[in-house]
Parts: sequence; structure tokens; C-alpha cells
Amino acid sequence: MEVIILTKNSLEILNLAAEACDDKRAEDIMALDMEQVSLVADYFLICHGTNERQVQSIARAVKDKMEENDIAVKRLEGLEQARWVLVDLGDIVCHVFHIDERQYYNLERLWGDASQVPLEVGQ
Repeated sequence: MEVIILTKNSLEILNLAAEACDDKRAEDIMALDMEQVSLVADYFLICHGTNERQVQSIARAVKDKMEENDIAVKRLEGLEQARWVLVDLGDIVCHVFHIDERQYYNLERLWGDASQVPLEVGQ
């Protein structure tokens, strides 16, 4: 699998979001470079929690970490149901799944053409 190096700003944002996920014990944190395979976003950050409360906690932590660092959160979707929460950071979309939904939707396989991006946490 090809490894992509991001610009410093994107890498910092991606790692801040990954750190927030890791702080709430998100599992299997990974990032995909979507620039060549999708118009939706440049990068996906994907992780999961084992229950709805944890999924909500992870998503809120990402939102809070971005706001603390003056990074705009454009949209937060799915928080109430806490099965698949999207945190839209513009060029980066953070997908926080419940473990069952992550296995079902399997974004890593769906976007198999996307290169994995190295992260400073979650490995």
C-alpha cells in the first residue's frame, strides 16, 4: 500500500483529530487519502467505538479538539443515533462508527483504492 505524506497543516489537523479519537479509546484508527478517488473529501479519518455512548464521546472529543485549535467544524451528523457519526472538517471527514456499523459498511474495503496515511496515534 502506498504511503502519502500530507501538507503540514492537513497532517496537523488529521493528527489532532486522531489524537482526540485515541484519547477516548477509539479503536482501529486509520486515515485514507481520498484525493484521487473521491470528490467528497481529501482525507477520511475512520475509527470505531464499542457502544453508542463511546461513539458520542469520540465525536464530541473531535469537535472539542478542533474548536480548541480554532479549526472549523463544518457539520456534525448522526450524533443522536451514535451508529455512524460524521465530523466534517472541510477537506477531512472523520467517520466515527459503532463497531457493528463499521464492519457492515467497511469503508476501508469500499475505498480500497485510497492510500493509507500514517498517523502519530492509534497504530
